[in-house]
Amino acid sequence: MKKICITFCVLLILITAAVCARTLGASDAGDNTRYLRIHVRANSDSAHDQQVKYAVKDDVVAYITPYVAQCGDKQTAMEKISALTDDIEDVCERSLAALGESYGARAEVRREHFPTRVYDGLTLEEGDYDALIVELGEGDGDNWWCVIYPPLCFTSAPCGVEYRSLILEIIDKFFNGAD
Repeated sequence: MKKICITFCVLLILITAAVCARTLGASDAGDNTRYLRIHVRANSDSAHDQQVKYAVKDDVVAYITPYVAQCGDKQTAMEKISALTDDIEDVCERSLAALGESYGARAEVRREHFPTRVYDGLTLEEGDYDALIVELGEGDGDNWWCVIYPPLCFTSAPCGVEYRSLILEIIDKFFNGAD
């Protein structure tokens, strides 16, 4: 009986995983109209400017996260972020000043071309996406990008997205409880 239960559970997990992979796979990832991305460009490629980019990025993400969390769809997220671009620039300016930098920052929501990018197993194909673009100083350095909506980069999970499976938790409890 235990073998039948284990076999059934494994099959159920495999079927669930296949359905989830298909749901999150090509049909969603290929539809670039569903995503609002973020792109932070450093002033230059110097090690210092790259450190500045990450510090400013952290401040911008901390600022916009509560707003994005309230959005139920991409359009609402775009409207909210578009309305906040002046405030986002202020956040950048304060971060830059705290780091002793005098170059400015610009924030704008616009359509921009992105290469193919994988976010914890979700592949967003190369193409044009709506995005919050933040340019620091000259904006000529290496950049950081992620997804604002759905908020793939604004979670506490180590890889940006945390998936939980109730089925796996039940199986884990079953086997750990049997020890």
